[in-house]
Amino acid sequence: MAAPADQRIAVPIDDPNADTEWNDILRKHGIIPEKPPSPTPMIEQAILEGRRIAHENRLEGKELDELDALEDDEDEAFLEQYRQKRMRELNSLNKKSIHGSVYPISKPDYARQVTEASNSGPVFVNLTSALGTNIESRVLSELWRQAAKEYGDVKFCEIRADKAIENYPDRNCPTILVYRNGDIVKQIVTLVTIGGVRTGMLQIDDLLVEVGAVDAKDMRVVKRRRDTEDAKHDTSAARGVKSGNIRHATVDDDDDDDWD
Repeated sequence: MAAPADQRIAVPIDDPNADTEWNDILRKHGIIPEKPPSPTPMIEQAILEGRRIAHENRLEGKELDELDALEDDEDEAFLEQYRQKRMRELNSLNKKSIHGSVYPISKPDYARQVTEASNSGPVFVNLTSALGTNIESRVLSELWRQAAKEYGDVKFCEIRADKAIENYPDRNCPTILVYRNGDIVKQIVTLVTIGGVRTGMLQIDDLLVEVGAVDAKDMRVVKRRRDTEDAKHDTSAARGVKSGNIRHATVDDDDDDDWD
């Protein structure tokens, strides 16, 4: 028979993580492990930090006229600081904006207009479809024009795929090629991976940021993202109001039925 000191006693434990006096005694004697620290303080700290950053960056991406409209709501010194920052950004963009439109290129021009030009900065090439029925190709061509206009500091080129690469399959169109320092650093075959026919300027912005053509804090990128979030918020709010009206009308109908 084992000695009393060697016998293991089954100690009743309902919930080892509960804050009870009994569990404190068990932890003290090493019968159950120490309770892990609560994640709540860390979550609360992360939320507060996120709010602080959002508040500090609340004017990011706003145009000069939008800043002027906030004169009654913001501290004048803080607002003037952002005005000066925006002016510097605009002046810098104007100096860098040497393009402003899509370059239609031919195969003989390819090396000079794309490969060699990429030594001075990233070059984005759209290999287009020869068929007018390729919807994705038409979508990207339109986005290319818009991107070239907005990002005049970035070079956008376009060439029909079969003119650039002999026998290039049309099913692979459109194809995006990004060149930097003479090499292809990014290739996207059709738009299926970035949104298909629903691809928009947000996805083009993401591509520009990914390859380092523009900074994630670029005012053009920030503004579009902010406007998109605002539009989503307005849409959600409108749906909420509409849903509330429907529920209210249903309740009113039910009340009317009681009087029938």
